Amino acid sequence: MQLYKNQPLQVHNSLTGKKEVFQPINEGHVGMYVCGPTVYSNVHLGNCRTFMSFDMIFRYLKHLGYKVRYVRNITDAGHLENDADEGEDKIAKKAKLEQIEPMEVVQRYTVDFHNTLQLFNLLPPSIEPTATGHIIEQIEIIKEILDKGFAYEINGSVYFDVQKFNLEHEYGKLSGRKLEDMIANTRELTAQSEKKNPQDFALWKKADSHHIMRWPSPWGDGFPGWHLECTAMSTKYLGETFDIHGGGMDLKFPHHECEIAQAEASNGKSPVNYWLHANMLTLNGKKMSKSTGNNVYPNEIFSGNNDVLSKAYAPAVVRFFMMQAHYSSILDLSDEALKASEKGYHRLMEAIGLLKTIPVSKTSDFDVRAWRQRCYDAMNDDFNTPILISVLFEGVKHINQLKEGSEKITLEDRKLLLETFHGFVHEVLGIESSVSSQNDSNALNGVLDLLIDLRKQARANKDFETSDKIRDELINLGIQLKDGKEGTTYSIN
Repeated sequence: MQLYKNQPLQVHNSLTGKKEVFQPINEGHVGMYVCGPTVYSNVHLGNCRTFMSFDMIFRYLKHLGYKVRYVRNITDAGHLENDADEGEDKIAKKAKLEQIEPMEVVQRYTVDFHNTLQLFNLLPPSIEPTATGHIIEQIEIIKEILDKGFAYEINGSVYFDVQKFNLEHEYGKLSGRKLEDMIANTRELTAQSEKKNPQDFALWKKADSHHIMRWPSPWGDGFPGWHLECTAMSTKYLGETFDIHGGGMDLKFPHHECEIAQAEASNGKSPVNYWLHANMLTLNGKKMSKSTGNNVYPNEIFSGNNDVLSKAYAPAVVRFFMMQAHYSSILDLSDEALKASEKGYHRLMEAIGLLKTIPVSKTSDFDVRAWRQRCYDAMNDDFNTPILISVLFEGVKHINQLKEGSEKITLEDRKLLLETFHGFVHEVLGIESSVSSQNDSNALNGVLDLLIDLRKQARANKDFETSDKIRDELINLGIQLKDGKEGTTYSIN
């Protein structure tokens, strides 16, 4: 029997503003879409928190026995600065600055994004589509919206007609905004603007002669609006209506609001049943900002090379810190908070390590099944990871009492206790044991140093066959040796 059948899950739906029982469209299957990064710079820690939150949600849904199709896009056709309708897109701007091709920018920062998330032990999504790979689909949706009369073309650009849409639908229902209020609080359009109304947003923009990233369309060469790609990719891979759409709180308006409008305008269906939003990460009580210097990147935390923190922190510790707050609440990063998380993390890992060696008895003083259900109760309450962690630490307390001999446990209960810790700490929260990974890394380094030494000896003895064989076999394993003046070094591809 699948766990989801007797573990009813409740989620907070941003669309209704209520906590609701989660019921997927197709029993046992979940379709989930999460807005991915715009790859024009290194992924920052606030983004990482959002993706980590939805990785935890993905993991728990899988843990419950659901078959999950998780789609997370890559925005590689950069939307405009400040999400405006005019100006230069972010990727093209970076390409000009560095004097490289836009797709070089995309490649560089997509690799950085994947590498960073891998360090944080995020599972890859089921599908990771790109905006540039779905230009045709975006053009087709624009055609549908035009045919339905909810958009207009002017000078080679196409804009969504928000006021006309609002006559039959409700623009602003996700963010709780009223169109009348938006209009009342908006300045008059400038003379240069092509739009009928300030609230209208671009579906397709005509590319001027200097715009690098451009594609042919029925309206001339141009590029898609920012909001369109997510509508195209989510509905292509998950259907016109799917279960969960996630993203950062900052995307609720206008991005997600526009996604709803585009989908309803093109196919007449509300695209998503449950909207989930992760909240922001602050640093020392202030908003993270590159311009003010109140900012720290993941690699700076791992290396300790920053002006904000007193020492380096392992990715597993940072992930554990992130999980100590509910995904929908603001979380403040500080040196004190990370130090406390590091202590808690080590206590947790030590307790799990101890559990395997604790002697068993004929009776148990600790009701493991009741405690295990409380772990599920926490996660079933809108993925409440801070409550889960507090319940796990109750388990840690019992483990320490078992070690001291003040409590007893049966073999069966000890097995269940270990399974539960493994299931929730490693599988659901995605927290690795950095001790074991460090040991693995040390072992690998030791083996490679030995092979390099053996190869050196073989070359000294003019046994080039053995020397070449060691080098070639390592290349096959993705390890490249580099001979230099200072000796032989290696890189892992």
